[in-house]
Amino acid sequence: MRLDASGPARLPPVAPGLRIGLYGGSFNPAHLGHRHVSLVALKRLRLDRVWWMVTPGNPLKDRGELAAIDRRVERASRIADHPRIAVTDFESRIGARYTRQTLGFLTRRHPNVRFVWIMGADSLATFHRWQGFSEIAGLMPMAIVDRPGFTLTAPAARAARALAPWRIPETEAASLPDRAPPAWVFLHGPRSTLSSTALRAKPGGPA
Repeated sequence: MRLDASGPARLPPVAPGLRIGLYGGSFNPAHLGHRHVSLVALKRLRLDRVWWMVTPGNPLKDRGELAAIDRRVERASRIADHPRIAVTDFESRIGARYTRQTLGFLTRRHPNVRFVWIMGADSLATFHRWQGFSEIAGLMPMAIVDRPGFTLTAPAARAARALAPWRIPETEAASLPDRAPPAWVFLHGPRSTLSSTALRAKPGGPA
C-alpha cells in the first residue's frame, strides 16, 4: 500500500534541513517516560524537534484497552508540554497501518528533512516482528533509548543482530541525523520506569 504524499495530512510545522525525531506509539496513555525519551533524543542527537505520532493502534497489541485517539492526543499534548515537542495524529488521517508506510510517506513528502526514528529499547526487543523492519531501517536512521530491563537484552535481540553492521558508536550520536540509512545508535543513560501498561492497571486508570 502506497500512501498519497500530496494530500492533506495536518503535519506539524516543518522546513528543509530540520533535524526531526519521530517517536511513534499508541500513547495509551502518554506519560513522563515518553517525555524523558524525547528530551534525551533532543539533547543527544541535537534535534530541532521531536514529533509524537499517536497511532490509530498497534497491530501487535490488543486494541480492546485502546482509548479514543482524540483523548490520547489531548493527554499527550499535556504531558509533552515542551516547545520542541509536537503531538500529531496524522497517521490516522492518511490511513497508515504500519510504521514503514508512515516513514515512507514522510520521506517522500519531505525529502530534505533529516528525520530520525526513535524507539525505546523495549521496542527494539520485538522489532523483528514489525512488518518490514529492515525496510524501516533503510528509510531513516534510528535511535534506541535504553529502558529498564532491556539494557543487555535489546542489543542482543534478533533485529539488533541483523542490523549490527550499521550500529554507530554512542559517542557519535550527534552525527546520526546526517547519516544515510541504515544507521542506528543505542543511547544509554538515566532510564524511566514508567509504562503505559502499568498506568492502565492502576485503579481508576490514567487521569
